[in-house]
Amino acid sequence: MYDLIVIGGGPAGLAAACRAWEEGLRNVLILERDKELGGILNQCIHNGFGLHRFRTELTGPEYAQRFLDLLSQTGVQSWTDTMVLEVVPGENGAHQVHCVSSGRGYQVLETRAVVLAMGCRERTRGAIAIPGERPAGIFTAGTAQRYLNMEGYMVGRRVVILGSGDIGLIMARRMTLEGAKVLACVEVMPYSGGLTRNIVQCLQDFDIPLYLSHTVTDIRGHDRVEQVVVSQVDDHMVPVPGTEMTFDCDTLLLSVGLIPENELTRQAGIQIDPRTSGAVVTENMETSIPGIFACGNVVHVHDLVDFVSEESERAGAAAARYVLQTGTGGAVRPLRCAGAVRYTVPQQLHQSAEQADIFFRVGQVLGNSTIRVTDESGKELAHFSRQRMAPGEMEHIVLSPIMLRGAAGALTVSAEGV
Repeated sequence: MYDLIVIGGGPAGLAAACRAWEEGLRNVLILERDKELGGILNQCIHNGFGLHRFRTELTGPEYAQRFLDLLSQTGVQSWTDTMVLEVVPGENGAHQVHCVSSGRGYQVLETRAVVLAMGCRERTRGAIAIPGERPAGIFTAGTAQRYLNMEGYMVGRRVVILGSGDIGLIMARRMTLEGAKVLACVEVMPYSGGLTRNIVQCLQDFDIPLYLSHTVTDIRGHDRVEQVVVSQVDDHMVPVPGTEMTFDCDTLLLSVGLIPENELTRQAGIQIDPRTSGAVVTENMETSIPGIFACGNVVHVHDLVDFVSEESERAGAAAARYVLQTGTGGAVRPLRCAGAVRYTVPQQLHQSAEQADIFFRVGQVLGNSTIRVTDESGKELAHFSRQRMAPGEMEHIVLSPIMLRGAAGALTVSAEGV
């Protein structure tokens, strides 16, 4: 019987496991399906990580190594090359984790607590139904990143990128530095889905055009991509006839969104938030099933790994408190959203919560704006000012004990322009 099993050995899983050890758990196991720990960070060889967490600029592997060094100072076990097939919630604090590996075969492990830290996956061409031929040369941006940075394969020479998510923007720069010609980055929305700093550093600094309110409407090619047709879209996302642009290229990279890797979450019967496609969690990252916690991109897609680590440490600490029976439960109140706010994480707060870190995204670009937190009676508990908010950048507010004290019923987070 394990005290805690952490599913996923990326930045979320590493942070949760280290924190659980610090809080007193001594029988902790990390299960990772890849051949080494570190997760997606291993292929992110660009810098820009760690500015919030370590106050220094690191590459992805360097950031992962910081936590691997911390892990090496603990007694936490880790099994790599191990696929988790199912999480079966149990009664009386005994959950089952079904996993399989070439070295150990099929196993059913018992644990008092589970932290879900499986990360996220990319949307594919099939998810967005791009018309046209089906030739070689079409990759998700993350797949191309792994091929280039870890496997040593150059995926193409003349490239069009669909979607302006951060991975796509970073790959625009990476492909350029490797000698490819990036012809365009195309975004169906009227705003970019990535961080402003990535738009500047990865597109503008390399004179790569960004076409907003455009999408790919045709892919041409027999054995390999030969042309991509891009069209402008109207306010209803419908291509506008007569606006077609044809790019002669051999590669199309898709950066069209990330989805929490939530199959295990759904299979376990955990409540899912349809807005995030991740688990509904409380302020300590506990799911709807007691003793099962979730953190990182499996809950909602983050823009900075620093926030993943911070959130995951809360999950690890809460899992330790649960196992050591120092309390994580109690009555909860819903946390709702209104105005420009698309969703919040957490979606629930314990009535006894003394402080709450709230993360959310807006659904449109806002200039000078105000974030308000109100209770069920309409009483304003807090307000925060922002000079700018955009869908591609996650917002963070902290509700202090003073703000939460005396709040009635459900809380609502809203945002509106001034």
